[in-house]
Parts: sequence; C-alpha cells; structure tokens
Amino acid sequence: MEQEKAVEIKIGALAEQSGVHVETIRYYQNLGLMPKPVRAHGAVRRYGKDAVDRLRFIKRAQGLGFSLDEVKLLLDLAEGEHCGETRTLAQRKLSLVEKKIADLRGIEGALNKLVRACGTGRRGAGCPIIESLSADDSH
Repeated sequence: MEQEKAVEIKIGALAEQSGVHVETIRYYQNLGLMPKPVRAHGAVRRYGKDAVDRLRFIKRAQGLGFSLDEVKLLLDLAEGEHCGETRTLAQRKLSLVEKKIADLRGIEGALNKLVRACGTGRRGAGCPIIESLSADDSH
C-alpha cells in the first residue's frame, strides 16, 4: 500500500488557506502558538496540513473570546489527555461571557429608558439624555 505524500505549502499559501496574513503567522510563531517549520539548507520553509488546522483552531478560539495566552494553554492541553482542564477553562470563559451579556443588558435597559425619556422632553427645556447623564447621583 502506497503512503500518501504529505502536503507541504509555502507561508503565502498557508496564509491564504487559513484566512490570516503572513505577518500574523510569523507573530504566532514568535509567541509559540505556531511551530516554525524546519528549513532544508537554502530551501524555503514549508508547512504541512496540520499548520492550516492549527491556524483555524487559533482563529476560532479567538472568535469565542479566548485570549492568545488562553489559546496557547488550550493548544498545550490538546497535546495530552487534559479534557477536564480544558472544560474548566471553557467554563470560566463562559462565566465571563454571561457576565458581559448581563452587563450589556443593563446598559441596553438604561439606554432604552434614556431614549424614551427623550421622546417625552419639551422643546426648549433641555435634553433629557444630557440632563440624565450629567445628573449628580450621589444624593
């Protein structure tokens, strides 16, 4: 049975296939998120299929709100059997997201109230939004 030849691509093709810039790949390499491929003497560095998958993982994790430090931790955890630790990290991130959503709902409610107040204001009496934002709430 013939072995399948490993797909190897240059950094430009890697960037195109993964949807990131070449500079981003180099930045990730400097942070230790992406390994630098070995370069044969005088040859161009070539990346395997796993590099595309890894970059997609990094971008998707960032899209879920994980910082690059957290992404690095996730990648390190992926190397072994660390599902419990990964779950704990994801649960912490979920808690933060839920808190942000609650905060945003509070801001939404306050802004809705201000907009409604603006509709009830009288001409020449000032802007209820401006007045509300400049009011002294300490009393």
